[in-house]
Amino acid sequence: MTQEERSESANHGPRRLALVLTGGGARAAYQVGFLRCLARYMPESEIPIITGVSAGAINAAYLASHRGSLVDAVDGLQALWRDLTPEDIYSVGSASLACSIGRWGLRLFSGGARHAPEAKGLLDSKPLERFLTRCLTVVDGEVQGIDENLNSGRLRALALSTLNYATGQTITWVQGREVAAWNRPRRRGVTTRITINHIMASAALPLVFPAVKITDSWYGDGGIRLATPLAPAVHLGADRIVAISTRYQQTPEEASRPSIVGYPPPAQVAGIMLNSMFLDAIDLDARNLQRINNLLDDGACDNNLGLRPIKIVVLRPSVDLGRLAGEYEAKLPRAFRFLTRGLGTKQTKSPDFLSLLMFQPDYLRKIIAIGEADAEAQLGEIKELFGGGERS
Repeated sequence: MTQEERSESANHGPRRLALVLTGGGARAAYQVGFLRCLARYMPESEIPIITGVSAGAINAAYLASHRGSLVDAVDGLQALWRDLTPEDIYSVGSASLACSIGRWGLRLFSGGARHAPEAKGLLDSKPLERFLTRCLTVVDGEVQGIDENLNSGRLRALALSTLNYATGQTITWVQGREVAAWNRPRRRGVTTRITINHIMASAALPLVFPAVKITDSWYGDGGIRLATPLAPAVHLGADRIVAISTRYQQTPEEASRPSIVGYPPPAQVAGIMLNSMFLDAIDLDARNLQRINNLLDDGACDNNLGLRPIKIVVLRPSVDLGRLAGEYEAKLPRAFRFLTRGLGTKQTKSPDFLSLLMFQPDYLRKIIAIGEADAEAQLGEIKELFGGGERS
């Protein structure tokens, strides 16, 4: 997050709270656990700014469009996640997987021939589109309910981040009231009306799910190049942020302990790459924000820049959700399990790649419970943040 962005946020007036929901595929169910805790202990809470990326975009859109109370919204969101199955998200049949792998094979061995088949994604995400259309109120592709919450004052803005594959820019789509777009060399904020396509694009894991066309360009997962995931909330005027990460923070001893023996299988390499793209950035951005807070507190930062402290609480899993996913792999559909094990998920002790696609009801319920317990452990900090206390 740049000083210019911090300066912009200082001029937005009254105190505003933002909820930042990161990605992580199936691990986004962890965010529901935090929301359950919030609804239980602070049921009257309102969150005027909601930002989401990747799977977090699904939760963000649901919350921003729900017409009921926070308790009702969280109950509905939990019901969706608790009963999710892989079939709700992607096609898992043998024929579908075989066709997809066949297209990729023909593409690789085509030598760039003009009539080579398009390899859009390893998995077909049409089931997810149908699922979202059922769960959200959608008219002509546009998500309903957001405008009502904006007009009532309960919501100030919803922002979903995507990546434009043609330009390499991170595009954050914003539906809000009295919000301005922003323009940086590698990331832009664009005001729009949120549609199913914006959600699908934000959640389109690279190479795994097909890119989604919006206007005249193709877009994919917004976490790929989003080096400052807190920036959209800051641009929208937040001065208090609660960010939900789905990445377990290892101890130095755990980080030095190998997860594999021998040559790394594709699943191990993919897991590390996806973590670095989607989950590591939130920790770095939060640390940078806290450093600026400390400099402001110590008077070591020039206040003529218009900067001010932005209070933040980051909730992280107390359990390695990647390692936990390995315990549930045997329950995945047979054809899909055959594919994941072919990528080497059984050769690593922490199959992070597998956890992104582990839309298995018992796994999802487990991490919802972990999220709720972790939120309760930080309840004091969360209450101070929502109450506008002075603690950073």
